[in-house]
Amino acid sequence: MSLAVRVIPCLDVAAGRVVKGVNFENLRDAGDPVELAALYSAQGADELTFLDVTATVDARATMYDVVRQTAEQVFIPLTVGGGVRSTDDVARLLASGADKVGVNSAAIARPALLDEIADRFGAQVLVLSLDVKRSDRAASGFVVTTHGGRRETDLDALDWAAEAVQRGAGELLVNSIDADGTKDGFDLELVGLMREISTVPVIASGGAGKVEHFGQAIAAGADAVLAASVFHLREMTVGDVKDELKREGVIVR
Repeated sequence: MSLAVRVIPCLDVAAGRVVKGVNFENLRDAGDPVELAALYSAQGADELTFLDVTATVDARATMYDVVRQTAEQVFIPLTVGGGVRSTDDVARLLASGADKVGVNSAAIARPALLDEIADRFGAQVLVLSLDVKRSDRAASGFVVTTHGGRRETDLDALDWAAEAVQRGAGELLVNSIDADGTKDGFDLELVGLMREISTVPVIASGGAGKVEHFGQAIAAGADAVLAASVFHLREMTVGDVKDELKREGVIVR
């Protein structure tokens, strides 16, 4: 696991604009992705995550031009996800400026995609993005969803995460749909369960509303913390989060 905790702003993009909703629904405009990327880089973000949230739903490719423009503005690692269906998609994203690629729906439909990406590019490039929902249908109490949280699967989230790590995923980006946009805090139970089964870094996502929430996620087992609306709405800066983590004794970059 990484010693220093990473703070990662997330740019959820639809139709070329950053959007934000609650529980993955009622998306509203939150700004220009290129401008926000530059702002967060200046604030000290360790990485940026760019998710094309409607690419799979619309059955189209990620917007490579926006990725390229974003990558030109920042000199920190950029993870891009949404609409990735093949190793050629990954190659094109890396050529456009991405450092890592997030895969979700396509890997659930065809798990061998994870092996193919890891074999061709290395585990350090492959991030498994999990959109997780609480459900009595799974032994762990959590299932994974596809298509931007719109379709629930029968896959137990912990079983799927463990399989993905075995297949070569270098990181787990764990999005809680139940907590998403609520600002009530990360799903600490989910983070803790993922930490128990994972041998790779766990990124906690969904629910950040106060600076204290980030430290709670780290204490629960997260190696990195990701947030969107609290940064987009200027409720706090990346620096505010890092200052609070330092006060709590957490090592940050």
